[in-house]
Amino acid sequence: MYRYDHYDQALVDERVEQFRDQTRRFLAGELSEDEFKPLRLQNGLYVQKHAPMLRIAIPYGTLSAEQMRKLADVADRYDRGYGHFTTRQNLQLNWPELDRVPDLLAELATVGMHGIQTSGNCVRNVTSDHFAGVAPDELVDPRPYCELLRQWSTFHPEFSFLPRKFKIAVSASQGDRAAVQVHDIGLRVVRNSDGALGFEVWVGGGLGRTPIIGQRLRAFLPERQLLNYIEAILRVYNRYGRRDNLYKARIKILVRELGVEAFGREVETEFSAMHDGLATLTDDELSRVSAFFQQPPYRELGADAPEFDLALSRRPGFSAWAARCVQAHKVPGYVAVTVSLKPHGIAPGDATSEQMRAVADLAEDFGFGEIRVSHQQNLVLPDVERNALPALHARLKDAGLATPNVGLLTDIISCPGGDFCALANAVAIPVANAIQQQFDDLDDLFDIGGIELNISGCMNSCGQHHIGHIGILGVDKAGEEWYQISIGGSQGPQTVIGRILGPSFSRDQIPGVIDTLVRTYVARRNSVEERFIDVVNRIGPDPFKQAVYGPASS
Repeated sequence: MYRYDHYDQALVDERVEQFRDQTRRFLAGELSEDEFKPLRLQNGLYVQKHAPMLRIAIPYGTLSAEQMRKLADVADRYDRGYGHFTTRQNLQLNWPELDRVPDLLAELATVGMHGIQTSGNCVRNVTSDHFAGVAPDELVDPRPYCELLRQWSTFHPEFSFLPRKFKIAVSASQGDRAAVQVHDIGLRVVRNSDGALGFEVWVGGGLGRTPIIGQRLRAFLPERQLLNYIEAILRVYNRYGRRDNLYKARIKILVRELGVEAFGREVETEFSAMHDGLATLTDDELSRVSAFFQQPPYRELGADAPEFDLALSRRPGFSAWAARCVQAHKVPGYVAVTVSLKPHGIAPGDATSEQMRAVADLAEDFGFGEIRVSHQQNLVLPDVERNALPALHARLKDAGLATPNVGLLTDIISCPGGDFCALANAVAIPVANAIQQQFDDLDDLFDIGGIELNISGCMNSCGQHHIGHIGILGVDKAGEEWYQISIGGSQGPQTVIGRILGPSFSRDQIPGVIDTLVRTYVARRNSVEERFIDVVNRIGPDPFKQAVYGPASS
């Protein structure tokens, strides 16, 4: 993984001291709230319902065991002993005290971590596939491109105050586990007919109040022109993006209003003046960054894994866990392991400091000290020997991290909702917990099969409810919490925005509504292999709507 050099470290250290002085001046009354707000936001500090919230960047979801231990340490020393992993592959601390945040950031800086540009109207944390580098279906490891984008965008003077926040995702897999079509810019690594590497470029995607699937701007962008072309897109957005209306400021609105063809012409005009310019990637620069992402020293392992096979036959609990939490690896004899952060009764995505330290230990004991954060708010150990899985499972059980529900209904994606967020219309965590309680039988869950359920407490869609197979959105009705249900959303190469079923439901009704949707699916599927989303696509939403609201609803 990438290691900060003296330039990176100097930037982070200087930013810590700048923010320390800014915080001092604010607390002394020398800066107003309006003056302090953009300064704290670009360091990842929000004002939430009960306390400040600090968002810590985990670029493209990759971190070391050392960094994970530091996250655990600051969670203990400056917060309440836990953190919340997000769909943007970041970590949030919900209870830091404002006057101690500069010290917290100084601690993070010692291991190359920070909150820079995790908020504000700038290029946010670049995200990618959580199996990048080990996935059998990827063309190349996309993380070197993510790192180049991180270095290029951090403190970019032209793009520090864009019309609105800006998010970039990069994927090199056939399955697109980075959801590139719902980002401001989505990049998919491809080869052209000559075999040269480049990018399929998508633009104008996003969820929130106006969910829009991005449109393809270029079928092939040469690899060397990556930064030039992204800069051209951002210049056009910076020039024409709305600054008079918060709700119309995202690039997705600009692309929709201009049309992708007209927007593309503006970008190509800008790009023509920058082609082969100063930001053109050279062989030396590509080699420099790619060198940080070389394969670790894998052992040559045979196809046989006797300890794994024995545990499968003799330990049902291990077998269930392996079926849901173990993924294929490009190197023979190795696997990637997803560590579920979705045990029942816990906020989805939360991990205690003890669990963070346990995962750090496991990353070193069973891999090469590397950890990933997934868009599904879980963690990943990317390099585990298949024969070591029984021992790993035992250690995960001891840490309370062996829930075998990855990809199942209770592997819920959820924002913090009204329990923490001042923007939320409704709570999300208690709803997730109630649904988990409704489906607490693992045998039932395995029979139901893969269903992606996403919950957002408001239209900002931090829980990405629009692209869940089942989406739940908290809405406000005369000061009361209600929930709107959508079905049929999905992410990947054919991203789809879910369709709203009908009128919203009270919080107490939600577990029963989800149960009805699931039972309708089970009754209508042609086989146990047919997924919920496949049945929705085959028969449409009406049978589900009738089951929930009654025959008259159609």
